[in-house]
Order: sequence, then C-alpha cells, then structure tokens
Amino acid sequence: MSKLTIEQFIAAIKEMSMLELNDLVKAIETEFGVSAVAPVAVAAAPAAAEAPTEVTIKLVEAGANKVGVIKLIREITGLGLMEAKTAAETAGSVIKEDVKTEEANEIKKKFDELGAKVQLV
Repeated sequence: MSKLTIEQFIAAIKEMSMLELNDLVKAIETEFGVSAVAPVAVAAAPAAAEAPTEVTIKLVEAGANKVGVIKLIREITGLGLMEAKTAAETAGSVIKEDVKTEEANEIKKKFDELGAKVQLV
C-alpha cells in the first residue's frame, strides 16, 4: 500500500458520504482506543457571594415605643432630639451607614427589643 500525503488524505475524506465518515470515525476509535466525543468544558461554579462586611441600618417601623426608639437613635447617631424624632417618624430613614456586620446585628437587636423594625442593607 502506498503512503498518502496529507492533501490526498483530506481529498479522500471530502469525497466520503456521511455514512462512510461515521464508519471511518468508528474504525479510528477502535484502532487507536480513542473517543471522538468532544470534551465538554465544565463551567466553574460561581464563587459564593461573600456576606458584606459593612451594612447600612434603615428604620422600617418605629413601633409603639417611639420614645425609646428616639432615645436609641440619639444614642447611636449622636443626633439632637428633633433630628432623632424626625428619623423615628420617617419610614426608611437611614440610622447609620457603613457599620460592621457584628455591630449592626447588636444595634438591630436593641431596636427589636423596643418593638421597632430595622433593615440591614
């Protein structure tokens, strides 16, 4: 059997039907112990989103103990009485920004004890 050049081999493949190409692939797989299955790229799992280290504390609802909430707002922020009262009466007002998560959870607990609802964003 004479040796085919690469060009001759490609020309011979171009002339084959789909059935003949399928048979050729199977014969190559058997002869050389390989698989013609294309490798599937496995996407890396997205990295778990890290919990934020700093959050903003927003007042959702002051609850029934508005006086206690005003005092707590003054204690946390250092605001005057009128500013703290306005913050307590305004839903969605920002109590404190860029607070460490641990400290924010402690502050949230204090608001919860007073019956107020806050949101850590």
